Amino acid sequence: MTEASHAAEAPLRLGTRRSALAMAQSGHVAEALTKLTGRQVELVEITTYGDTSREHLAQIGGTGVFVSALRDALLDGSIDFAVHSLKDLPTAEPEGLTLAAVPPRQDPRDALVARDGLTLGELPAGSRIGTGSPRRAAQLRALGLGHEIVPIRGNVDTRIGYVTSGELDAVVLAKAGLARLGRADEATEVLDPLQMLPAPGQGALAVECVSTDAALVELLAVLDDPDTRAAVLAERMLLAELEAGCSAPVGALADVSVGESDGEEVTELYLRAVVANGDGSHSVRLSATGPLDEAASLGRELAAEMLARGAAGLMGERVP
Repeated sequence: MTEASHAAEAPLRLGTRRSALAMAQSGHVAEALTKLTGRQVELVEITTYGDTSREHLAQIGGTGVFVSALRDALLDGSIDFAVHSLKDLPTAEPEGLTLAAVPPRQDPRDALVARDGLTLGELPAGSRIGTGSPRRAAQLRALGLGHEIVPIRGNVDTRIGYVTSGELDAVVLAKAGLARLGRADEATEVLDPLQMLPAPGQGALAVECVSTDAALVELLAVLDDPDTRAAVLAERMLLAELEAGCSAPVGALADVSVGESDGEEVTELYLRAVVANGDGSHSVRLSATGPLDEAASLGRELAAEMLARGAAGLMGERVP
């Protein structure tokens, strides 16, 4: 089909959450799809439970609270495809839907936005740092810098507003989210994964549609990046094997690296993961390396090793 005939078809309906970040992410995907295929896309705003609840993510379970309404809209035919932050997706495969594409990943690391341009190490003991993530909270406490970790909710504007108003000394956010909103320069420090491993799938997007629409699945596949898909598959298989949701204190990051073996170029995944208890006093931190095409088994095997070292007990602990 030619680009002109694609353009003559009805626009594809892309379901998205209403937040500024979700709209920006979906807008980037829509533009990329139109550029690559000529097919026009219109955004359809959908409110999810995670957007309307005022509870902290740890209280409402985290897993799926931002995606279920979008998936319902896919299944009832009111939208053609949806874009999610991949870290929000439950690890269980939904019946009737398929992950049609995982576009190239943005920087997966966490970023600090602090008063006076300070870094984490420069913030004095007693500084109040806001985050809605048990994973971030546990790893911040594990650093032993004496900071007070304050649970917060809200969009990027709201969270950064806590710092500019003086209510908090700093907040921790995903660097990818700041970048997609054109606000990356507001980060005062990008946190090294040695300090803070990101959430599984952080920085990546998920493009989902009904599995029975073969033509649409094929069309959306142009957005897929195989290296990103393999990396997040390893991270998500680890999360699934740990039986942990997206609000659990689990960090994981798979890096794709090109090396040499017996004179031949090989592409490998280097997977790092951490599970910590709520106050950060105990953790299990391990890593593993494996072939790119064995991403799923790499994640499962590293999770099994972490469970053997007591990871399950740590996930069940909460801050007193």
